[in-house]
Amino acid sequence: MPKFITKVLTLMLIAFSSTYSQATTDNDSEKDEQTPLSVQATVHTAEWAVDWWLPRHQQKLDEVARRNGEIDLIFLGDSITHNWESKAPQYWQTFYQHRKALNLGFGGDRTEHVLWRLRHGAVDGLDPKLVVLMIGTNNTGHRQDAAEDTALGVKYIIDELKQRLPNSKILLLAIFPRGESSDDPLRILNEEVNQLIKAYSDNDSVFWLNINHLFLDESGDLSTSVMNDLLHPETPQYKIWAQAIEPYVVRFVDGQTRE
Repeated sequence: MPKFITKVLTLMLIAFSSTYSQATTDNDSEKDEQTPLSVQATVHTAEWAVDWWLPRHQQKLDEVARRNGEIDLIFLGDSITHNWESKAPQYWQTFYQHRKALNLGFGGDRTEHVLWRLRHGAVDGLDPKLVVLMIGTNNTGHRQDAAEDTALGVKYIIDELKQRLPNSKILLLAIFPRGESSDDPLRILNEEVNQLIKAYSDNDSVFWLNINHLFLDESGDLSTSVMNDLLHPETPQYKIWAQAIEPYVVRFVDGQTRE
């Protein structure tokens, strides 16, 4: 199919999906000017995402179908999670391939995009043992949402996961550090979000983990050797990430008993 036609069809699907999502508002509130964008479930309509975002969503639905829903571990997030596929496939293979893992990271996603995906089949029919969730840096970075708004978006995602995956444990990760120094405005904003969302942990169904110190030097600075753009981890950092969450994966995936 010619690329132009493909793009037109994709745009039409986005328009339809956006209209549909407007008709399927949150259960406890209607969309209005008082509702933060962070909780208004929607597709990603940025020009650079049009060609691949909805197709990737469909590809993930197809992958789940091919695997007959046999998924024990889900990673859910934005480009930092998405990049397991491009930057660290060797570590994914080592740590997660045998654990029936699924990567649901989408580059550029904010909380509202994750909500849309969850409400449009992303985890339907699944019963994973563990969901590793990290989201929010695009809310704080792209739009500079207030920390409270980003945290509310994360809360909505957790509630959605609890409803759709009632047997699953959720490992909620602190948003990774960004910016060179601790006084970087976006680093500060991310940390404000982290201070709010860590309260969502109940050590029963939701577990909080902050591994940010592993990416920083003794002065709290972030090096371009760790994150070249001061946002996205480089390949070696994915091994560090995997090793840091391994105790939770061992506990809930390898030795999981439904508690």
